[in-house]
Amino acid sequence: MEMFINGKAVPARSGKRFGVNNPATGDLIDTVPAGDIDDVRGAVDASEEAFEKWSATTARERGKILFRSAQIVRDRTKDLAVLLTSEQGKPFREARDEVQGFANTLEYFAGISASLRTGLVPLAHERYGAVLRKPIGVCGAIIPWNVPVLLMSWKVGPALVAGNTLVLKPASTAPLTCLRLADIMKEAGLPAGVLNVVTGRGDIIGDEIARNPRIRKVSFTGKTSTGKHLMEAASASLKRVTLELGGSDPMIVCDDADLKAAVDGAVRGRFYNCGQTCTAVKRLFVFESIADEYIRHLHAKIASLKVGNGMADGVDMGPMNNRKQRDRIAEVAETVRANGEGKILCGGEAPKGPDFDKGYFYLPTLITDVAPDSILMREEIFGPILPVVVVKDLDEAIERANDTVYGLGSSIWTKSIEHATIGCERLKSGITWVNQHTKVPPDLPFGGIKDSGLGRENGLEVIDQYTELKSVLINP
Repeated sequence: MEMFINGKAVPARSGKRFGVNNPATGDLIDTVPAGDIDDVRGAVDASEEAFEKWSATTARERGKILFRSAQIVRDRTKDLAVLLTSEQGKPFREARDEVQGFANTLEYFAGISASLRTGLVPLAHERYGAVLRKPIGVCGAIIPWNVPVLLMSWKVGPALVAGNTLVLKPASTAPLTCLRLADIMKEAGLPAGVLNVVTGRGDIIGDEIARNPRIRKVSFTGKTSTGKHLMEAASASLKRVTLELGGSDPMIVCDDADLKAAVDGAVRGRFYNCGQTCTAVKRLFVFESIADEYIRHLHAKIASLKVGNGMADGVDMGPMNNRKQRDRIAEVAETVRANGEGKILCGGEAPKGPDFDKGYFYLPTLITDVAPDSILMREEIFGPILPVVVVKDLDEAIERANDTVYGLGSSIWTKSIEHATIGCERLKSGITWVNQHTKVPPDLPFGGIKDSGLGRENGLEVIDQYTELKSVLINP
C-alpha cells in the first residue's frame, strides 16, 4: 500500500519502504512508504489547501459524509477485519468488533453534527452577542498499534465534523487497515486533502507533527514518555494537545459481587487484545473473605483460554503485536520469578510448538501473592499478565488502587449501591465502571488524569478540543 495524501495513493518522496508482518506467523503482509519530514509537510500543504473549502461546508454536510463512510465500512466489515487481524494479531471476532466500533463512532459524530450551532447572548441596551465555534485548522493525530481502527475513528470523527482537516500517522506495525479506511472515506465523498495519512517512524513523522507550526492541534494515544516528549515539542508553537496515555487500571471485587460475572469480567478485561489495551485490568484487588474461591475460579478460566492465530476457529487470545512487546512481557515474568515478587499460577512463558514458534505468542498469566513493591504494581504491564492482590476491605482496596502515577480507568464489582458510590467517588481515574470493564462508548468523554494524560476524546465535550470560540458583539 501507499500513503494517502491529497486523496491519492502516493509513495514516500525518498522512495524508501518498510514491511508489515503478521504477528502470528512472521510472514510479510505488505510494504508501506517510509515517510519523512518532507512527506509530512506535503500532507500539511494538502490539508491547508483543503481547509478553507471544507470548513465552509455546514456541519450537517460534513456529518453526511461521515455517515456514508460508516455505511461502507459496515458493508465491508469482514474484509477489513481480516486485514486488521493479519497485521495486528487479535482474534477475528475482536477485529470485527473494532471495525464496527469505527462505524459506530463515525455515526455518533454524524449524529451530533446537526447540533453544532452558534449561541446568541442577549446583552444590555438591546444589544446582542454571539459565540461562534470555529474550527482550529490543520490538526495532527498519532495512533498506536493496539486498537488502530477504533482510535482512528476517535481522532477522525470529531476533527472532521468540527470542520478541521487532519494529518494522521498510524502505527508502523499496523498501518494497513487505516490506509484502507482513508480510501473508503474518499469513496464516501470526503474531499481530497481533508484527511491525509503518512506512514513512517514515530520519531520522525510523529515528531514533525508535534513541531510543525502549521498544525494547530495534535491528538496522541500511546506511551506516557512519548506523550510528554510530544507535549514539549508542541509547546514551541503553542498548539493544543490531547494526550491519552498509559494506565494501570485497578479492578476491585467486593465480597458481595457476582463472582461469576467478576471472573468473566476480569478475564475479558485483562486478556482481550492479548492484554494490549490502555484500559485493560492491570491490577486486581479482591476481598480476603472471598479470595480463595474467586482465585480458584479465575485460575480455571484463564487456564482454559485457547491461544493461537487470530484467524483460527475458537481462539480466545492471539499473539502480541510485535517481538519487542512479547520480549518485554517475558522479561517482566522473569523479574517476578527471580525477585520472588509473586507466585505464578499459570502461564509465565511462551507456548511451544510449530504453530507458535514464528509468532509473538505468550500464555495468559495469573500471578498471586504479589509484593507491594513489585514491578506489577509500579509499572504499566502491557500484555497478558494479571496480578491479584488480596485486601481486607474497600478502604484498603481503594488506597492500593490509587497508589499509582496513572489514572485512566478503574472498576468496582459489587451489588451494593453504597460500595459502588464510594468507588465512583474515591477512585482516582478518568472513568470508573461498575460491574463491567473496558467498554468505552463514543457518547461519553474519555481520558485520564495524572500520568494517564490530559484532555478528553469522544462525547459532546470533545468538540471543545477541536474548535476555537470567537465572541461577536452586535449593535443593531
